[in-house]
Amino acid sequence: MTRRTQILVRGIVQGVGFRPFIYLLAHRRALKGKVFNNASGVLIDVEGEAQAIAEFVNEIKLNPPPLSIIESVELDNLPIPANFKDFRIVESESNGAKFVPISADIASCADCLREMFDPNDRRFRYPFINCTNCGPRFTIIENVPYDREQTTMHEFAMCNECRAEYENPLDRRFHAEPIACANCGPKVFLRSSEIEPQKHRNIEEIKDAIEQAKQLLENGKILAVKGIGGFHLVCDALNAKAVQTLRKRKYREDKPFALMANSIKVIEKYCFVSETEKYLLLSKQRPIVLLEKKPDAEIPEAIAPKAKNLGFMLPYTPLHVLLLENLEKPLVMTSGNVSDEPICFEDEDANERLNKIADYYLFHNRRINIRTDDSVVRVLKLTPQWRSGAEEETQPQINTDEHRLKEDKSEIQNPKSKIILRRSRGYAPTPINAAFKFEKQILACGAELKNTFCITKENYAFLSHHIGDLENLETLKSFTEGIKHFKRLFNLEPEIIAYDLHPEYLSTKYALALDEKLAKIGVQHHHAHIASCLADNEIDGEVIGVAFDGLGLGTDGKLWGGEFFVADFTQAERIAHLEYVPMPGGAKAIREPWRMAAAYLQRAFGDDFVHLEIPFIQNLNQSAWKILRQMIQTEINSPQTSSMGRLFDGVASLLSLRNTVNYEGQAAIELEVIAEKSCSDRYFFEIAEDKSMIKVSDVIKKIAEDLMTGVSPQIISTKFHLGVAHLITLIAREIRDERNLNRVALSGGVFQNLFLLAETCRILKSDGFEVFTHSRVPTNDGGISLGQAAIANARIMAGRI
Repeated sequence: MTRRTQILVRGIVQGVGFRPFIYLLAHRRALKGKVFNNASGVLIDVEGEAQAIAEFVNEIKLNPPPLSIIESVELDNLPIPANFKDFRIVESESNGAKFVPISADIASCADCLREMFDPNDRRFRYPFINCTNCGPRFTIIENVPYDREQTTMHEFAMCNECRAEYENPLDRRFHAEPIACANCGPKVFLRSSEIEPQKHRNIEEIKDAIEQAKQLLENGKILAVKGIGGFHLVCDALNAKAVQTLRKRKYREDKPFALMANSIKVIEKYCFVSETEKYLLLSKQRPIVLLEKKPDAEIPEAIAPKAKNLGFMLPYTPLHVLLLENLEKPLVMTSGNVSDEPICFEDEDANERLNKIADYYLFHNRRINIRTDDSVVRVLKLTPQWRSGAEEETQPQINTDEHRLKEDKSEIQNPKSKIILRRSRGYAPTPINAAFKFEKQILACGAELKNTFCITKENYAFLSHHIGDLENLETLKSFTEGIKHFKRLFNLEPEIIAYDLHPEYLSTKYALALDEKLAKIGVQHHHAHIASCLADNEIDGEVIGVAFDGLGLGTDGKLWGGEFFVADFTQAERIAHLEYVPMPGGAKAIREPWRMAAAYLQRAFGDDFVHLEIPFIQNLNQSAWKILRQMIQTEINSPQTSSMGRLFDGVASLLSLRNTVNYEGQAAIELEVIAEKSCSDRYFFEIAEDKSMIKVSDVIKKIAEDLMTGVSPQIISTKFHLGVAHLITLIAREIRDERNLNRVALSGGVFQNLFLLAETCRILKSDGFEVFTHSRVPTNDGGISLGQAAIANARIMAGRI
C-alpha cells in the first residue's frame, strides 16, 4: 500500500549531514519525495510502500548521523498524494517561526585529515578542509536555517569542483555548507606586528606561511594564531624565555597556560593519561583536559607555576594539525587576549589589542561570527589511577608522522567522571535537555565571575559559551552581543528575566535595566548552584544541597559560601552554614588571602594570635594588621562571610603558601596541590548546639598547634581537606535523620578541588547517600545561569510570580 508521510525531525539536525543521510536512506528504500531544512528542523515529505516508510523512520531513529542529536520525530500521514518522480534535497524553507538547535564546532574528522595529507588529493595541505562530519558550525552561523548564505562562508563563492561535490548525493561533502578548497575558499597569511599583511593566494604560498610560522616558533617568537573561535597566543612550550616573555606581555603572572600537542604520545611525555582522559582528548569536542603532571616532566615551571596539573588539548582544526605536524613537543596555546579581557576574534581587534604581545600574526580570512574560548575539563578519579609504562593505548590518536587519524568509534559522550570547568567550544550552543518543560521563554543572566547566560524554550536550556568575568566594558559587550545572537539564532524573545541578588553584579544591572514590562525574578546565588546540579542530573524533588564557593549574596545581606540546604527548584531552606567571619577590606581580602588568615586567627585566639610562633606571624606586617583590626572592630569595609572558599584561602595563607593571588582560586589550588594523599588523619569541626552553625575556630587552633610542633604543610592540608569532607557527611547525616532525605547535591566552585570532591563522594557513598555532582555544566559560576532559569520556571509553575 502506497502512503505519503511528512516527517519533522527536531533536534541538532542542521549542519550535521542530516539531509544527505536522508537522501541516501530514501534511495536505499526506493522512496520518493523531498527533504529540506526549515525553521523547526528537517522536514521530509516522502511517498512509498507503508512498510518501507516504517523501516525508513525506524532507521532515522536508530542510526542517525554521528553529529546529530534527535529530540523528536513527528509523523503526519497525508491523504493527498504528491506523485513525486524521485527523491531530492530542495532549498530550505525560511518562513515561519525560526527555532532549531545548532551544532557546536566539531574537530577535524579522520577522512578530512587523510585527504589533507594525501599528495594526490586536491585539498592536499589545505588548512580549511572540512565535510559534513566536521568543521566550523556555531562560530560561522549568522542565522537559520543552516545554509551557506546564512554563514560567514557566503563571502566565498564555490568553484566548479566544490559545487560538484556539494551537489553530489554520494559525496561526503554533499550539502556541506563550509565546503571550500584552495581555489575558492579562505586563505591563510603571515605578517609581523610591524608590517602590512602579505596575502598568499595559492596552496604553495599557504604552505609557506605555515612553514614560516613554525620556524618563527622554533626561533622563540610569539604568534597570534587565528583559529575557529578566536585568536590564540602561541609559543614554544619548551622555550622558557619565550614563555616568560609571553607572561610579561600578557600581564599573566602565574595562571597556567594551556598546551597543544600533536598526539597522545607527546602528551604522555609530560603527563599521566587515563583511558577516560584519552577519550576526552580525542572526542569531537577536543577540550583542554587537565592532566596530572609527571614528576620528571621536563617542561618549564613557568607553564603552570606550583601546579600539579597541565592543561593539554589536541589539534582540532586542519590549521592546528599543520602547525604541529612532526612537532615532538607541545606549544603554548593560550587565549588571545590581555588578561581579564575577552578573547579577540576579529582581525582589526586583534591587530589593536595583541600588537604589543605577538611578534607575528597567522591570520586567515574566514570571518568568525562569535567568539568562543576553548572548553576545559577534568576527570574525577575515585580510585588510584593505575599507571604502567607498558600500558596499551587502545584509543585512537593523531599521528602526524604517518599522516593518519585512527577513527574514534566509542567516544564517551557524557562520562559521569567528567567535570566541566569551562563549557564553550565544542559543547556550546548544544542545549541542555531538561527533564521538564519551560513554561515561558526565560533569560537567566548568570553571575559576575565565569559568566554564562541561559535562554530557554520548551524543554531546551541554551546555556551560552563561556563569557568570562563581567568586570570590564569589553566583557560586558561580549555578554550583551552574545544574548542578541542567541535570541536571533534561536528566535527567542524572553518573557521572564532571572538574575543574581547581588546589586553590584553587571549581569544584575543589565537585567534590571531591561524593559520594565518584563517579569524579573531575583535568585539567590547558592540556591541557583543547587538547582543547576539538579538540572544537570535531570532530577526533581528535594535534596540535601551543599553549596561551597567563594561568595554570593545571601538573603540576610551577608556573603554566603559555606551552605547546607534542603532544596528543590522552588525553594532552598538554609539548614546550616559556616560561622560568619569578617572579610577585612572586602574584595581586597580575595586578592590578599593573608587578610582572611588573620581574621580567622583573631576569631580563634583573639588579639593574642600575634604572639603565636608560626611562620605566618613572623612574616605578618604588624602595621597592616593594626589597620585591619581597626576595620574589623569598627565594621568598616569588613562584610561578614560564611564562605568555604575564603576558609580555603585563609588556610593556604596560614601555611605560608600564598599571601596574595594573581588569579581567582590560586591559593586554594596550591593548597590542594600539596595535599599528601597517603595521610588519613583529619581535623574536626565543632557544630553549634542548635546544629545550624559550623565553627571554624577549633580547626584553626589545631592548624596553628600543628605548625608550632613541626607538622608539615602537606599533612596539614590533607587533614583539612579530609576534615571538610567528613563535615559534609556529618551535616548530611543530621539532615537525613530529621528530613528523611538521602540524595546529596554538591555544587559551587570549591568542588573544582578534585581531592575534596573525590573524598566527599567516597565518604558519602560509603554512608549510603546517593550523590549528585556536575557533568554537563560547570560546578562553578559558569553553571549558575542554568540554575537561575530552572528556579524561575519552577516559580512560574507554582504561581509565585
